[in-house]
Amino acid sequence: MAAEDINDKTMRFKIKKEEISEAGFVLKKVCKALEEKGYNPINQIVGYLLSGDPAYITSYKEARTMIRTIDRDEILEELLNNYLENN
Repeated sequence: MAAEDINDKTMRFKIKKEEISEAGFVLKKVCKALEEKGYNPINQIVGYLLSGDPAYITSYKEARTMIRTIDRDEILEELLNNYLENN
């Protein structure tokens, strides 16, 4: 197979439903903790997703620890799925 044939193929990415549910659960907990501490959850989570720096997430109620248990690509997958399902 020629190199150009490989580059013309579309890769498939599939995430398990359990992972989506876990990511959604963690996002809800993290958002609640951020709100309770007076932060804008959207701004803080975007900062975390773009930079990878967990300092954007409060340590209140173990939110920083929880969000680090989920890969950032799983969080993005959850957010995109949720957006597409609701719009």
